[in-house]
Amino acid sequence: MRKNPFKTFPDAPKPLSFSVTRRVRFEEVDALGIVWHGRYPSYFEDVREALGDRYGIGYLDFFREKVAAPLRQLHFEYLKPLSLRENFTIKAKLHWSEAARINLTYEIINEKGELTTSGYSVQMMLDYPEKSVLMVPPPFFQAFLKCWQENFIPDDHHE
Repeated sequence: MRKNPFKTFPDAPKPLSFSVTRRVRFEEVDALGIVWHGRYPSYFEDVREALGDRYGIGYLDFFREKVAAPLRQLHFEYLKPLSLRENFTIKAKLHWSEAARINLTYEIINEKGELTTSGYSVQMMLDYPEKSVLMVPPPFFQAFLKCWQENFIPDDHHE
């Protein structure tokens, strides 16, 4: 992404970052030997899951609190292909929001250091199992936001 698609707040803490490294597997490529476009959501999910686990807002944390976080938006911008057996890094940034949502931007960098793909996702929060949309973050997420805002969470951590 060449620019952040999310609204920035004047007093917001800087985004939380995380990255994971992978290698393109045979099952992920098409007949041309490049990653099939349908694999990119799972690449974004790899880093989203790792970021959530790192900062205590992973899927199991949501499940324990009876909150679901389904996707509302998912956007990709393909710039260069990834090829079979190529190493790459998936980077994510969690952007501040006071709403009951998770705003993430992503970058995929190939082994040459080139940006190959960028994108973003928005996840909303639902009370589960009622599936009613939450208008404010649930208490466990509010506690996470407070820690983030007060700089109690180290940033730029990489796995």
